[in-house]
Amino acid sequence: MMERNTMYDVIIVGGSYAGLSAAMSLGRSLKKVLVIDSGLPCNRQTPYSHNMITHDGTPPAAIAAAAKKQVQAYDTVKFYEGLAIAGKQIKDGFEIKTEAGDVFTATKLIFATGVKDIFPDIDGFSACWGISILHCPYCHGYEVRMEETGILANGDAAFNIARMISNWTDKLTVFTNGKQELLQEQVEELEAHNIKVVEKEVAALQHKEGYLTSIQFADGSTQNIKAIYARPVNVQHCTIPEQLGCELGEDGLLLVDPMQQTTIEGVYACGDNANWARSVAIAIAAGVTAGTALNREMILEAF
Repeated sequence: MMERNTMYDVIIVGGSYAGLSAAMSLGRSLKKVLVIDSGLPCNRQTPYSHNMITHDGTPPAAIAAAAKKQVQAYDTVKFYEGLAIAGKQIKDGFEIKTEAGDVFTATKLIFATGVKDIFPDIDGFSACWGISILHCPYCHGYEVRMEETGILANGDAAFNIARMISNWTDKLTVFTNGKQELLQEQVEELEAHNIKVVEKEVAALQHKEGYLTSIQFADGSTQNIKAIYARPVNVQHCTIPEQLGCELGEDGLLLVDPMQQTTIEGVYACGDNANWARSVAIAIAAGVTAGTALNREMILEAF
């Protein structure tokens, strides 16, 4: 049972892959931990997770459910379902407040809160995100290998993504959704690799339950497509680290050292909020790093 009137060793905000991984490391280290989780991971509509040994092809939700069940075996780890909305530094630690008005305190904090994607205003984009609109070829490229594939981007981003994705398919088109901003030498290099550039404005993405069938342009024309790679703008899903003074990099990610500590002592971050890769496997590894490093810090402080 969750204890409201206690000082936890660590509060972990975010109970997905990185957060659960950190919680397991801390639970196995006999630390009193509270995991606060709103239950809305960014990959919640992705059907399968790949490129993680022993779990290749497993639904992300199944990985998280199995992980939570295993973490719950450690009786010093408690869970709270809800959204953390505010935090502040107090004597000997930190205070976290939830949307429901509950307040919890801990000596240390870990934020495993991910990022929020800001989707372009294109009908069908959000329904296909994580299913056939993809962010990572290592996570999903094999499943759409040699299929008709698009890059929804412009300028340097379009060129760099196209070069990478050419490893998985030679049926590749760059959709710039308006006038292209590529350098002439980039256009020539794409053409040399039979990668087409389409400047038409995108009106909608046609799909069946999230699986793309075609891309529809503002002029009424269409083009068959099976997958699109895109990297929408994203922002921190949780602003509490910034409230506490944690610094962000130019890319909008939390700045952390190799042990996942932020620029504020006693506050750690792991997962998508501090790493551009956005991989379940990498998030899990970052959670282990944060949990073990933080435990070591607490041991040395108390010794």
